[in-house]
Amino acid sequence: MKVAFQGEPGAYSEVAARHLFGPKCQVMPLPQFETVFKAVKNGKAQRAVIPIENSLAGSIHQNYDLLQQTGLNIISETHLRIEHVLMCGKTGSLKSIKEVLSHPQALSQCSDFINSKRSLSPIAFYDTAGAAKHIAQKSECSQAAIASIHAARLYKLKILKRNLENNHQNYTRFLGISRSAQSPKKGKLKTSISFAPAKNETGILFKMLGIFALRDVNLLKIESRPFPDRAFEYIFYLDLEGSPSDKPVKNALLHLQEIAAMVKVFGSYPIGKRTYIE
Repeated sequence: MKVAFQGEPGAYSEVAARHLFGPKCQVMPLPQFETVFKAVKNGKAQRAVIPIENSLAGSIHQNYDLLQQTGLNIISETHLRIEHVLMCGKTGSLKSIKEVLSHPQALSQCSDFINSKRSLSPIAFYDTAGAAKHIAQKSECSQAAIASIHAARLYKLKILKRNLENNHQNYTRFLGISRSAQSPKKGKLKTSISFAPAKNETGILFKMLGIFALRDVNLLKIESRPFPDRAFEYIFYLDLEGSPSDKPVKNALLHLQEIAAMVKVFGSYPIGKRTYIE
């Protein structure tokens, strides 16, 4: 099975792909989220893994928009613990490094460590694993990278320090996506949908969410994004417990369709578990 992800080999997304689709899946690193979705859409990859939210930084809005635009299906999820690791070439050391390269979000999440080293300058890079790859290709001992331990092992870099992140409750929720939907029968399930009100009127969102409350359907997350065809109106993304095969969820979705301009079901899938890089 070929699984696309955004980033360089060694990225957290690659780790998530192997958790979701097995350690022997054939991964396809791609430069942008758009190309990841396109690869699944045109059949070059059978699956893809995308980050959708981080427990500290929040949602990845671009991927919500791409889900809506492409109509691909969510079939699985995992919550990956993000452990940032400081790494360098074989001749480097904590005393020798002067610059640390990583994605801006990773640099921000490791700001306490970076600020504690007054001689260490953070350098923004396009990708955490890309920073590790860059360090591996240089003989410069004054530069280090912050990336996953998987990237350190892949590029044979020296690990200087683990668990650099300010907050160790740092998880990213990754989604497995596919062209075709799946209908899981077992376990605790989650369903992801999007909807838009037919018209903007007083209390409309309250009425739409109340459809689920009346049927005791538990809502897990709500997110709003601009409606492309209606200035300053919004599409709402909703995660809920259960699946459309459950009578309360089925009836709630039917009711929602009566008062919504659009309802789209992205898929039902087992609620993800916390996973770790070993």
